[in-house]
Amino acid sequence: MSVLTAGPTSRSHTARLAVTPAVVAHRGASGYRPEHTLDAYRTAIRMGADAIELDLVPTADGVLLARHENELGLTTDVVARPELAHRRTTKVVDGETVTGWFSEDLTLAEVRTLTTRERRPGLRPGNTLHDGREGVPTLDEVLALVATESVRRGRAVGVLLELKSTAYFDGVGLPVDEPLLAALRRHGLDHARSGVTLMSFDAVVLRRLAPRTRVPLVQLLDVGDPVDAAALDAIEEYADGLGVHQELVLPRTAEGTLDAPTRLVRDAHRRWLDVHVWTLRAENHYLPADFRIGPDPAGLGDLGGYARAFLDAGVDGLITDHPDLALRTVAAAA
Repeated sequence: MSVLTAGPTSRSHTARLAVTPAVVAHRGASGYRPEHTLDAYRTAIRMGADAIELDLVPTADGVLLARHENELGLTTDVVARPELAHRRTTKVVDGETVTGWFSEDLTLAEVRTLTTRERRPGLRPGNTLHDGREGVPTLDEVLALVATESVRRGRAVGVLLELKSTAYFDGVGLPVDEPLLAALRRHGLDHARSGVTLMSFDAVVLRRLAPRTRVPLVQLLDVGDPVDAAALDAIEEYADGLGVHQELVLPRTAEGTLDAPTRLVRDAHRRWLDVHVWTLRAENHYLPADFRIGPDPAGLGDLGGYARAFLDAGVDGLITDHPDLALRTVAAAA
């Protein structure tokens, strides 16, 4: 399998680099289905994705949910639930003031009453046809689905798990690493060959996890984060790879077109760190100007050409909302 796989001493960097670049379905096949639904994950696996990616947040009773953030108003119908109207509140999460309904304020039983909906209805109106069809899945349900689909398809499907807002959840008494490790043990996945990878922007939680699990760890990096030699040396101490904003590998010019690649992939590979880039989306709205097709922001541009530029830059994985399109590019480049 082409996703990041580490040897038995991954933090000692005996991990091998992926031979074939991996295609990771971001929040499932979220270009075609509402994100973080079982249908989105199943669709991505059916398309041939090497792995699925999901984000984790806890409920009030400590159950991990597949949601991008703890505020549930954007991706569920909680706004339309009068019995939960009194739960609307304002909090500061990761330095941002957010108003809405929060996962950590609801029990799993209360979350079970909600249904999911499309986050970007303006850009992805087709996805809204699936609004209300599913509930919010738990980590256990996703891991069970992946196991079933791996058997059905006759191939191992990887899982990239991103731990969200970890310092915030630590502060409210709901550390996400504890239920996460328990879930991995329950499903027999807490080992280096399980196909599971743990990711976070928070180096503190990754350092905390490093001595407690043998699954690969990935440090996420955004634009503006340090990527110099000292930063990469520090990451190498506890992580097996990087998950980086696409512009840290291929920046854009002032005109919005693609610029020359940076040194990041080469510098990371010298330290035996794999590099996955996020998030490739096919809509013109998200693409560099030279890969857009037509004037419609919701129209699909040349994601294949854009993905090929990252393969040429040497990345080990593409995290994308449109796994089918990226898979074609990887197959053509093989």
